Amino acid sequence: MYGIGSLKAPRHKVFVSYHHDNDQYYRNEFERLFAAQNDIMVSRSVKDGDIDTNLPTETIRQKIRDEYLSDSTVTVVLIGTETWKRKHVDWEIGSSIRQTRLSSRSGLLGILLPSYPGYAKNSYNSQTIPPRLFDNLENGFAKLYCWNESPSSMQQWIHDAFERRNKFQPNNSRLSFGKNRTGEFWRD
Repeated sequence: MYGIGSLKAPRHKVFVSYHHDNDQYYRNEFERLFAAQNDIMVSRSVKDGDIDTNLPTETIRQKIRDEYLSDSTVTVVLIGTETWKRKHVDWEIGSSIRQTRLSSRSGLLGILLPSYPGYAKNSYNSQTIPPRLFDNLENGFAKLYCWNESPSSMQQWIHDAFERRNKFQPNNSRLSFGKNRTGEFWRD
């Protein structure tokens, strides 16, 4: 097992997918704790304002895929109260688990944030996490954890996701979100 102070695990390039309006605090904390303070990963996430939201949908998808996801090796989805509704989160997961000529597929993991309704009970409702992430939890490609500030735990989770990316076939069969979703939970 890898850990801080023991045999150093490789640093992975991590793309962080999250709901910008609701979960920016946790994204900032994630990067502070695990990139800046403990140096266990290289962040490749999109920051608020990096991409003009007035661009056409396909241009935004292409910019995310080509400029942020192309050299990442693991995608971490920070899951708050409304993350499942966000079209960009869906697109980011879909792009990151797709193997292309120009980029390899990334590993995938989800982290329930303290703001998520089931966090205190260490449980989740499958229809209040991103649907594409749920599909990949079901087939073993992805894992789901609760927010944890332990560098050694996070380093292990990221490395395990990296290792799983070539051991399991991801499920990317859902149609991409055309727009943000509404409601209390998703339905097929």
